[in-house]
Amino acid sequence: MGDEVLNKAYEAPGEMPEEEIFRQRKDKLERLRSEEGYDPYANDHWDCDCSLSDLRAKYDNLAVEESSDDFRSVAGRVMTLRRHGKAAFADLMDESGTFQLYFQRDELGEDNYTFFKKWVDTGDIVGVKGTPFRTQRGELSLKVKEFLLLSKSLRPMPEKWHGLKDTEVRYRKRYIDLIANPEVRETFRKRAQIISTFRSVLEKNGTLDVQTPILSNIAGGANARPFMTHHNTLDIDMYLRIATELHLKRLIVGMFGRVYEIGPNFRNEGMDPRHNPEFTCMEVYWAYGSYRDMMSLAEEILVACADALGSRKISYQGTEIDLEPPFKRAAMADLVREHTGIDFINISDDEARNAAKERGVDAPEGSTRYDMLPRFFEEFVEEKLIQPTFVFGHPTVISPLAKRNTQNPDVTERFELFINGWEIANAFSELNDPIDQRARFVDQARRKDEGDEESHPFDEDFVNALEYGMPPTGGMGIGVDRAIMLLTDSRSIRDVILFPTMKPL
Repeated sequence: MGDEVLNKAYEAPGEMPEEEIFRQRKDKLERLRSEEGYDPYANDHWDCDCSLSDLRAKYDNLAVEESSDDFRSVAGRVMTLRRHGKAAFADLMDESGTFQLYFQRDELGEDNYTFFKKWVDTGDIVGVKGTPFRTQRGELSLKVKEFLLLSKSLRPMPEKWHGLKDTEVRYRKRYIDLIANPEVRETFRKRAQIISTFRSVLEKNGTLDVQTPILSNIAGGANARPFMTHHNTLDIDMYLRIATELHLKRLIVGMFGRVYEIGPNFRNEGMDPRHNPEFTCMEVYWAYGSYRDMMSLAEEILVACADALGSRKISYQGTEIDLEPPFKRAAMADLVREHTGIDFINISDDEARNAAKERGVDAPEGSTRYDMLPRFFEEFVEEKLIQPTFVFGHPTVISPLAKRNTQNPDVTERFELFINGWEIANAFSELNDPIDQRARFVDQARRKDEGDEESHPFDEDFVNALEYGMPPTGGMGIGVDRAIMLLTDSRSIRDVILFPTMKPL
């Protein structure tokens, strides 16, 4: 097959199977090396003096057929090629945008233009130097004076005009997704901006950035199923962390006043549009603070993120959400009563179980009204909390690490922040009574023995740390990925994680 035919096939990859194009491009690479003595992977440097978006901005004022004498150097990936005998146009893309290139035989010389025409294909990475001008049709372009083939692409680019839409391919081959869909790159730039804003707010409030272990002997700090691994040298089973909470609170005992960590957690649980087994969480702890301080901090962080992206009024999949503070605050029992008519604070345990059975909610023998309250909240209230709402008054039975409410010890000093029906943040006035903490761990161990795989394990060393004394402390975790989903209007958590967990093919 001649080079002209090959080049046409490379420019319209949909007309030929990918593996056939791959085979032909490998053959072309070998011929480039043997016939020209040119190795496209040997170049290790190219001096760019600007990005393509900067180039566009600087010369956007050029009139039709006006040119500049400025000599500019850029580099990027060739996304399209349009050859016309003695001249050719190409669309070059770098991480900032695209720019049209104009290759002309009279400008480059016969040998260089022939090399370009014969060996450069879509997908290849090139460095170019030239002068900006605007074409007769009004397209800002770079007249190429010099070029260098910096890397050869052996596989065809996705269909050039329609991008890559198959979500399965997009998630498995994120590198192709990022090439084909500039809006995906923009989402991850926003992700970086949001995380940077988290850090800025926390550090403005005097909070120290720390790192705690990912591998641990105990998977504590949350009620969740862990991933297990084995440490060969120590010959012990270990767990990937499900939360950073217990290590961070040890630091509060150790006289750090305010600490936070942003990093990965791992939970061996289901996968859906809001859950990935590996996810990013921010946890923060302030000595001498409470869950009320955490409410203010949660508002400050989310409002700052919205401001950084341009507006406190956001749209998520067509639903308008207003992040203007203060956010609504409501007790869990009040919300359940509002939506179901059942007052779980003032009914008996028998009445609570009967109400559950009537409404099809699981009610095992021995369940109390405080066991039923969070189940009713999850079933009948949670998804209706569209606008930002702090929900407080969680039962002690589901909050083994939170301080009890002094007026009603059956509930805790805890809140969850819900937006769009999702839990975005979870915060406590942290339990610092070692006697109470030991008793709650004992209760959790009993539940685990009875078959509750997500009950909290007994952490003797953490109780030991509390016995040295931990000051009153406010703590909070924010699901970073979910917050980013909301703020970037992303349908799935996989859209905001660069390499989401996937089942092997």
